[in-house]
Amino acid sequence: MNLTITGYSTALFATWYFVEELGILFDAGEGITANLLQKSRKIKHVLISHADRDHLTGLLQFNQLNARSSLHIHYPADCGSFPALADFCQKFDPHIQGTTWHPITDQSRIAIKDDFVVEPVQNGHVKAVEGVTKSLSYKVMQIKRKLKPELANLSGLEIKKIKEEKGIEATTNEIRTNVISYSGDTPVEDYERFNHSKILIHEATFIDQVANNKENRHPHSYLEEVMEMVASIEIEQLILGHFSSRYSSEHIDTAIRELRHKYAINIPVYRVLPGQVHWDILQNKGVKVNK
Repeated sequence: MNLTITGYSTALFATWYFVEELGILFDAGEGITANLLQKSRKIKHVLISHADRDHLTGLLQFNQLNARSSLHIHYPADCGSFPALADFCQKFDPHIQGTTWHPITDQSRIAIKDDFVVEPVQNGHVKAVEGVTKSLSYKVMQIKRKLKPELANLSGLEIKKIKEEKGIEATTNEIRTNVISYSGDTPVEDYERFNHSKILIHEATFIDQVANNKENRHPHSYLEEVMEMVASIEIEQLILGHFSSRYSSEHIDTAIRELRHKYAINIPVYRVLPGQVHWDILQNKGVKVNK
């Protein structure tokens, strides 16, 4: 399916990505409602990666304008900021009701639309402690079932009988498609994590490893390790964001082009530049970094 993805992502200041057809918002930094306006009403599920302020401070205004029974805000289960924020929203705007706030872990499964499910993935942006969930990446999976080839010649009634006697697994195979993966803030830890994603939205806060090592209290990715990972796995399209505002657009684009060549990356690569909202990223030629 064709997806309309709009986003803003500048390290330290604000990050959010809106996927229009799926009604989902990855992270909720400042500027969501000011930029999306009425389109923000299309959002049914907000998926927050962690409790840094640049990923959540847009929630107050967004919730004030959009609270309703069909709005769900999902957040890492052990981040105390979110229950506090939900409580503040209720007290600050007592007439606004309906939003459901969901603490989630990497064991959660979030049904968002038809056959689409979101699977949270623990990441290492916040130091891992066993049994504690404070930072998540997300994978949006489309899950369908397809008739087993060996049953293709049976009649509908025969297939129905088998299904009633032995269950749906006896008649169909599950087909899982990773439609979108969203890294949130995280270092590159496991190449398989985002393998086989049709679209990968990944942070690349720093251009070089030296800068990353100097500021790794909560580790981020640097551009080359992301590109090296992408060259080693199978994805169809890459969106890079969360660049530090210390870098100019020319610096970022030059580095991406050099690394595309170094690692022989031939898939489409798009970038979200610091300080800019990028509309319909996958169709916006000005956001694509060519060879």
